[in-house]
Parts: sequence; C-alpha cells; structure tokens
Amino acid sequence: MTTAEPKTLLGAARAGQTAAPARFNFARDVVDAQDPDRVALTWVSADTTRVRDVTYGTLADASSRLAGALAGLGLAPGARVLVVMGRVPDWHVVLLACMKAGLVALPGTPLLTAGDIAYRLAASAAQAVVTGPDQLAKVPAGPIRIVAGTAPPGWHALDDLIATGPATGAVDTAATDPMLIYFTSGTTSAPKMVPRDHAYGLAHAVTGVHWMDLRPDGLHWTLTDTGWAKAAWGMMFPQLLLGTRIFLYEGGGAFDADLHLRLIGRHGVTSFCAPPTLYRLFAQMDLGTYDLSSLRRCLGAGEPLNPEAMRVWTAATGLDIADGYGQTESIAVVGNMPGMAIRPGSMGRPLPGIEVAVVDEAGAELAPEQIGHIAVRPGAPGLFDGYLTADGIDRRAFRHGWYYTGDTARRDADGYLWFIGRADDLILSAAYRISPFEVESALLEHPAVAESAVVGAPDPIRGQIVKAFIVLAAGVEGTPALAEDIQAFCKRQTAPYKYPREIAFVRALPKTISGKIRRVELRGG
Repeated sequence: MTTAEPKTLLGAARAGQTAAPARFNFARDVVDAQDPDRVALTWVSADTTRVRDVTYGTLADASSRLAGALAGLGLAPGARVLVVMGRVPDWHVVLLACMKAGLVALPGTPLLTAGDIAYRLAASAAQAVVTGPDQLAKVPAGPIRIVAGTAPPGWHALDDLIATGPATGAVDTAATDPMLIYFTSGTTSAPKMVPRDHAYGLAHAVTGVHWMDLRPDGLHWTLTDTGWAKAAWGMMFPQLLLGTRIFLYEGGGAFDADLHLRLIGRHGVTSFCAPPTLYRLFAQMDLGTYDLSSLRRCLGAGEPLNPEAMRVWTAATGLDIADGYGQTESIAVVGNMPGMAIRPGSMGRPLPGIEVAVVDEAGAELAPEQIGHIAVRPGAPGLFDGYLTADGIDRRAFRHGWYYTGDTARRDADGYLWFIGRADDLILSAAYRISPFEVESALLEHPAVAESAVVGAPDPIRGQIVKAFIVLAAGVEGTPALAEDIQAFCKRQTAPYKYPREIAFVRALPKTISGKIRRVELRGG
C-alpha cells in the first residue's frame, strides 16, 4: 500500500474523519486492510433455508481475481460496467473488483426493463454488463456480457472468471478518480447520471458514525435494492469502513412484512433502516408478536417519515426512528444523531462537517420557519461535482455558493430541518405555501387511507388547490360521504387551509422503480 497505513486510515474513519489520501482506492485501502477472518456480511437466501457468512478475506481474494479477469477481457481503467444484480454476495465482489481494476461500475436494479437497460448503456457508453440469470433476455448484444450463473453463447460465467482470474494488485487510483455512476430515480425527469469518486466511499464515515451509529459488533440491515445509492449507504461503504457486519437478505417477489420482522429476531439485527413506506406497513402489524429485542438503532430514509408510523414503532420497540436526509448526489447530510432529542417529522440537523442551510433563490439564508431550498455548501465530504452528460459535467445545480438539492424545507429556531417536498411539488394556493408531505401525513392517520399522494391542481381563483389521490384500505369503498369525512378529518389534523379540496380514489399510485411517487404524472406532466 502506497498511500496511508491501513490502521491509521480505518481508525480515522471510525472516528468519523473523511479526508482521503491523494492516491486512494476504496477496495484496496479499506476492504483489503481489514482482518481477513472477520465476517463482512451474512447472506440469507430468498427462501431463508440457506445462510452464508462471507469474510473480508473472501471478498478481497475474489475481487482481486475478478479484477484481473476483467482486465484480461480488455477492459481498461476508466471503462464503464453496468451491474444489474440482486442482493447476493457476488454484487459486492463485482463492485470491489471494478474498483481494483480502475473500472467505473453503474449499479442498476434487477427491476430494470430491457428499455431501461438500453437507455443506461447508451447514456453511459458502458463497455460491459454483469447481471444475474433473470436479466439475460434484457441485455442486448454488443457489450461484454457476464452472468452470475450458467453462461449461454456470447456470455462469460462470473464464477469461471473469479476462479481463473489472476489475483492482480489494484490499480493505483487517485481519490478523485471515478468509482461509480448512479442513475437518479427519475421522479420528475429522465434519470440523470451522478458520478462518484473513490473519496465518496471514505466520506461515508460521516453516514456510519454520526447518523447510523454503527458498531463493530453490530449487524446492520438496510431494506433497499442494489440499484440505488441507498445500497451504497446501507450495504457497502459505512459498514465496510466501520467493520459492521452487513445483513443481506436476497428476498424477491412481493414484500413479506411478517417474514422481514421475523428475520430481525432470528438473526439478531442490531441496526435497521427502512423507508417510511415499509414502516407504515409494519405499523399495521401486531408488532408485539415479534422479537425485536436485538435492535439498538432504527433509521428511516428515502422520504420523510410520518409521525404516526414513528409512534407505533416506538411503542412496540422502545426505540425512536432516527430520520435522515441525503441524496444520490451526497452522503447523509442531515440526520437525527445519537443522543439527540428526536422531533417526530423532522429529519434532524446538519451532520458534523457539513454546512446545510435553507436559502432563497438568491442564495440568502432564510429566517426560521420560512420555506426555502435545501442547500449544501460545496466542499462538503461526499458531495458530487455535477451531473454527467454527453457534453461533460452539468453544474447548474451549483449557484450562489451553494448546491441546490431540488428539495425544500423549513428550519425551526433550534436548527431542526423539516422536509417540505421537491421544489416542483410545493403547492402555492391563495398565497399559502403548502407541503404535500404534511397533507399526506395527515391523510394517512385516517383509518380508511392506506396510501396518499398530494399535488397542486390548477384553480382560477386560488392559483392552485390541494388535490389528494388516495388508495383506500382493504375493504373500504370510496364514496362522496367518505371523501367529505376525510376532508373534515384533515382539517382537524393540520391547518384548515391545507385540506384537500379535491379527492380522487385510485387503485394505485404511479411510482418509480425505486418506489417513489411520481407526482409529475398525477399533475398530468
């Protein structure tokens, strides 16, 4: 190793420090530096009948061999590789191998369609694809094709490459060299490419120490799929940095809330992160029938968490849910930190070393309780430099000395941030600025409402009115009388001017493949 002593680097990360040496390769300088006999992750098969512990030594050896094999296939440093795999240990091996070979991995969810894959290949000019057997038919001819399983003609078998590849040393990358490219989830437009360098992996020490509160003796489970940056947060960088064992449940098919809750107790999960959608689903279960006693730290991310779901979870477990905020473009930048008083509905305060403010269009910081843009000061650890396009780097989100996240919030007098919504989603009605999230949270407390999405609908007098699209609980029929009851209920739960003046009962809400609501479709965009 030519950059920094492993123990020094890992020790600094475990103290929440994020400064990377000039020459830095995450796979070499972090994963290979760990105790090879230490268990890095525990994998459970989809049917839960198979459990496998994978050590750091296994990850290090397999990724080194695969790195050599990828180079042997003609992939030179800087080449891009689309990785479409499920929650299996091979996903870690492939990403680490790409790092060692100096390649740039583009993670993608197995839910991608053939059209999605074609779009990503064209946009990124990827030269190779690594995928699972279920995605074979979706991948076009042209790039180098590698499959985790039996390889048909024109494909390479991943296991064969790992078994026969030479265990070469890692490419000596700079900390600023590209390591990953993530595609955004595309809630308002076509997915954009977000490049991440090797230093990004080390920056996640902030995520792991100051928000997740990871411990070396812990077992961490984040419910996400491998195609999103949340996987980098929850099953890769913070955990590998801090030596926290990763729980990797293969899953698949329809989400089984009962099984997921049982797995927590069966395997002794200590820290757990889930999106609010799933906490709301768990809140409908009889949580008292599950063994959740191993849990020490519970986290929420992906969208704001409704206070009612938090109350149910806390009553059952004795643990608050520590909400946090960040993006594909960043690490965790705001969060409810260990020991901090949690205010239900707030995503917390800016994390150490990261300057976050609520600003106006000119970049001026707003007074408490004023709604404005969530902005991050450039230079923050783990913050990207701009979107990758065919013409270079698009930095239009950087202006007035800030990175504008595209999200809005308000800050209270104590510095807690309260999410309002995407800037495009904010509703302006008769001079009132209304957060869709606040209305949705109120609606979800009505017993007849299973899901809701709120948008602004055009109105000749008010400019916009609040319109709610509601998925009803099982067995409930949507009637005009029920709509009036929900409206009256909402007026009692929040400021009366926020209630939905129009309600549409729908069977399902339009969502991205990452599960986020596409309000742009509901607005008719």
